[in-house]
Amino acid sequence: RTFSCKTQKEISERIGCSQSAVSRHLSGKSVGRKKCGKKRCTTRRGDRTLRKIVEKDPFQTLGDLRKQWTESGVETSRATVHRRVLLNQKQRQKCLSWATEKQHWTVAQWSKVLFSDESQFCMSFGNQGARVWRKTGEKEMPKCLKSSVKYPQSVMVWGAMSAGVGPLCFIKGRVNAASYQEILEHFMLPSAEKLYGDEDFVFQHDLAPGLLTMVLLCSIGLPTLLT
Repeated sequence: RTFSCKTQKEISERIGCSQSAVSRHLSGKSVGRKKCGKKRCTTRRGDRTLRKIVEKDPFQTLGDLRKQWTESGVETSRATVHRRVLLNQKQRQKCLSWATEKQHWTVAQWSKVLFSDESQFCMSFGNQGARVWRKTGEKEMPKCLKSSVKYPQSVMVWGAMSAGVGPLCFIKGRVNAASYQEILEHFMLPSAEKLYGDEDFVFQHDLAPGLLTMVLLCSIGLPTLLT
């Protein structure tokens, strides 16, 4: 569109930008301006190289991807590889907000956090939760799928750690709100008592087990750190 008979103010109101931006564009001052923000540590060409490495074998680990990317001439870190391949803008913002909120925590503060998680361990080789690097919409593509035993023998284990470790809890079946409540009562609380005694602590866990767990934690007055 042309705005030869319009003032800068009229143009800015028409296209929805500031009058100063219109002025810089018309005068040519917006071309070649120094960009703000951190300088990219990779080039567009380097990013394309990484995508080709991932497409060749989408089941590679982060370490393997970094090694191959470095061998292609790109010096970078594991974190850079992770950002280029998987995290979208919303996920990056959530990670940044979480880290910024806790960036000044001391070792003493972190030692008061009881970290927990559960994981399934399969007895059949090749069924241990293979991860794949893929784009949106590629979930059912053959290159992103791996064969596996339909009903492999497996064991579900829950554990917790802090400035010390707690016992492992072997779970029968899947973790639901009811079984998770038993884990908290019979394993988490005894572990916390062993590690912290009568001192206060923060319990870290994910949001998977459901609302009943949150009701339980609130009922016993336990501070939580959700991830």
